[in-house]
Amino acid sequence: MAKLILKFEAAVLKEVHVTAQPVTIGRAPDNDLHIDNLAVSSHHAKIYLEEGKIVVEDLNSLNGTFVNNQRVQRATLKHGDTVLVGKHHIAVQDTPADAAPAIPEAARKVAAPKVDETVVIGGKARQDMLGTAPGTQAQAPARARIPTLVVLDGKTDKKEYQLTGKLTVIGKSDMATVRLGGWFAPKVAAQINKRDDGYFLGKADATPKVNGAAISGLTKLNDGDMIEVGGVKLNFVYRD
Repeated sequence: MAKLILKFEAAVLKEVHVTAQPVTIGRAPDNDLHIDNLAVSSHHAKIYLEEGKIVVEDLNSLNGTFVNNQRVQRATLKHGDTVLVGKHHIAVQDTPADAAPAIPEAARKVAAPKVDETVVIGGKARQDMLGTAPGTQAQAPARARIPTLVVLDGKTDKKEYQLTGKLTVIGKSDMATVRLGGWFAPKVAAQINKRDDGYFLGKADATPKVNGAAISGLTKLNDGDMIEVGGVKLNFVYRD
C-alpha cells in the first residue's frame, strides 16, 4: 500500500496511507496533511488513487505544487518521488503487493489448524517457547519504563508529556507535541527522535541546552537530564 511521509527538513511529522479517499494537503486544520506554513494555501493540493495509480493535483494554490522540483498542476507519482509544498516535503513510498516473499512449497503443504482449534504444545517444545527449564515457572516480562517530559518552568499546554511516538516536536506549531506559549516562541524550537539506542534531542529554530550546556547536534538524553529551549525548562525522566 502506498504511503505518504510528511517531512520538515530532517524531521518526520506525519505518515498516512493512500486509499480510495483523497489525502488533502493544506494550511487549514481540516486537511489530512496539515501544514502550518504561510506559504501553503488553505487547501493546497490533494493526492489520490486513479485506476491504480497515485495522482497529485494542485488545487489552484498560490505558490504551486512541485514534484521532484518541477511545478505541476497534475502528475502521476511513483515510489521515490518527492512532492514539495511550501517548505515541507512529502515522500512517496509505494511497495507493490507482489513484493511479499514467496512461501516455500514445503511450507504450503503443511496443514494449518482450523480457526477454532487450540494447538497443544507440550514437553520440550513448550519449555523452549516459554524459555524455561523443566520444573521452573516462567517469569513475567519486566514492565517497560515510559520516557516522560516534565515541565518545570515556562508556558506549555500541559505539565507532562509521555514520549510514545518516534518524533516529539517542541514549538508553537499546531503540529508540535509540546506546545509552547508566548508571542516569541519558535514554531519548531527542537525535536526529540526515538532510535533503537535511545532518545536524541536535536535543534531546529532554537539551540536547546542540556544540563546547562548548549548542544551542537543530536544529543542522547539520559534519565534526569534538564532541557532548556524556547523559554521552557523540561526534565527528561523514565517512569514505571
